[in-house]
This record gives sequence, structure tokens and C-alpha cells, in this order.
Amino acid sequence: MILGNLVGWLGVACGLLVAPPQLIKILKSRRIDGISTLTYVALNFTLVFYLLHAIYIRSPVFITAQSVNLVVNGTILILLLRRKYGVQ
Repeated sequence: MILGNLVGWLGVACGLLVAPPQLIKILKSRRIDGISTLTYVALNFTLVFYLLHAIYIRSPVFITAQSVNLVVNGTILILLLRRKYGVQ
């Protein structure tokens, strides 16, 4: 069980390296060219369902991972929608 938890937390750490660079790039450049809004809508729906499942199975590793991913990717989605539809 300890090895399983260690591998899970390692996965969380690796997963956290994926979305933040995109968020940082959007914030610095203030540009969203080439970023698919539909992809981020689908990703956020997926993350919500993964989070609900993680809560259901009471898995701290996956609850943490999905919560953090939802915050980061949700922020990206909000920025995409705001810039796409001109909401400041």
C-alpha cells in the first residue's frame, strides 16, 4: 500500500507540471491564439467527474490531484472564455 500511495503522489506531482506552463504563458502574453476552448471545456467536465469519483472512493491522492487540476485548468478555461467573448 505504501508503494501504491508513493506512485500515486508521484503521478500527482508529474500531472502538476502539465497545465501551469500554459496558464503562465496566457497570463504573461495575454494571448490565447491557438488554444482550443472546446478542449478545455471537455477537460474541465472530465476533471469534475474524476473528482466526484475520487471523493466517492475516498482517495486523498486523487482528490488532491483532481482538485488542483480543476483549479488550474478551470482558470485557463475562464481566461479563454473571457478573452474570447470580450469580458474583462
